[in-house]
Amino acid sequence: MIDKNLLAAALAGAALSVGAQERAIVKQVQVSASPESVWQAWTTRDGIRSFFAPDARIEARVDGPFEVYFNPYARAGLKGADDMRFLALQDRKMLSFTWNSPPHLGEVRGQRTYVTVRLKPVGAQATDVSLYHGGWGDGGQWDQSYQYFDKAWDHVLGNLQKRFAEKPVDWTEFLARVKAWQDEQDKAAGAK
Repeated sequence: MIDKNLLAAALAGAALSVGAQERAIVKQVQVSASPESVWQAWTTRDGIRSFFAPDARIEARVDGPFEVYFNPYARAGLKGADDMRFLALQDRKMLSFTWNSPPHLGEVRGQRTYVTVRLKPVGAQATDVSLYHGGWGDGGQWDQSYQYFDKAWDHVLGNLQKRFAEKPVDWTEFLARVKAWQDEQDKAAGAK
């Protein structure tokens, strides 16, 4: 005979375990480069500019800036990942940093999520790169931000692979379009 109290406790424990599981974005790619080279790509300004965004402010130390600028022409606070910080670093193995939502998602932009990137050598000249993005809220713009980054991280990691398989990203045309767009935004704001 099954003890009903024991069964109820087991079911409640299972429900709590499932309910407590955090929503996260998990991505993984293999890069044709050593962990040292991939580490440099993630932890230096030149590295970030080679695959992630056209500009950055990076100081690879705990609480150092991990600011990635997708629109370097925007005013402070709207350039991209403004005011983000490194949380933890383990040389050539792991880095973790705070992250925020894009400027068009103003209700949640002031909140912070976190990203952990892990590097694992595969032979002499390949590295498995895994990315975990957690700390999500639920509903509204949280869901929009989650959906945005579920796609955006694929793009970033794809660029990381291309950076080593082919060449670093050339941001020249992208920056020209962003500059023209920003000039229009600034002009429209000045006319108001």
